[in-house]
Amino acid sequence: PPGDVHIKYGYIKNDNVYVIKIASGFFHNSNLGLPNGYGMMLIYDQKTGEPKAILNDESYLTDVRTAIAGSISAKYLAPSKVKNIGIVGTGIQARMQLKYLHDIIDCESVIVWGRNEESLKKYKDDFSKSNYKITITKDIDQIIERCQLIVTCTPSEIPIITSVNTGTHITAMGSDTLTKQEIAAPILSQADLVIADSRSQCEFRGEIYQAIKDGFSMKDVVEIGEVIQGKVKRRENDKQITIADHTGVAVQDIQISKAVLKYLN
Repeated sequence: PPGDVHIKYGYIKNDNVYVIKIASGFFHNSNLGLPNGYGMMLIYDQKTGEPKAILNDESYLTDVRTAIAGSISAKYLAPSKVKNIGIVGTGIQARMQLKYLHDIIDCESVIVWGRNEESLKKYKDDFSKSNYKITITKDIDQIIERCQLIVTCTPSEIPIITSVNTGTHITAMGSDTLTKQEIAAPILSQADLVIADSRSQCEFRGEIYQAIKDGFSMKDVVEIGEVIQGKVKRRENDKQITIADHTGVAVQDIQISKAVLKYLN
């Protein structure tokens, strides 16, 4: 079919539940007046297998947990001074990422890149009542040259970011399959620090996977959890290049499902 379907599942040791998530992305749906993504989360009792909840969220919870993951990477890896935030893409995740950066990054100047003029204008209109000052562009160099924090949010299979300046952090959110790629492979080798949400998963999908095929080594890749816990060094100065590769992990779905279940109860 002309889309992706992902099934993620997992549990946390000594917890009360396990979660199965089904999420799809059919990127031509917008032409039919439909959302690009659908999904649901199934929550079961970890000790008995009893179904606890079916959350037919139409991928909203996935969108939220993905945006939260991106904001966490920015919190720990973005340079201390961000003059411009760059958003690559104009879809729902491109909006959610910017929304959840609001309380993390002290910057109101945003440059948004997209291929479609109407989509760019709608993006800008949607944030017209926010504190953000948004500039829209179809020239990716405006993002590369002017932004210190870049978030990529597209399903592209051809690299969009082909170069990077010193002092830049890139949060790569769009590439989560064997074929998607938003960042040119040599950029990962150029980076001072490359972070994965899951080393084992990123080795076989996403930006790191694409870079490995180009000769990139996994040996220095660390996980975002290790950065948060202080087990490894985070950004050390504002001249470093850092990249976070997010392919999506089950623990994010588990935690947000538990939060909803707690609220419902």
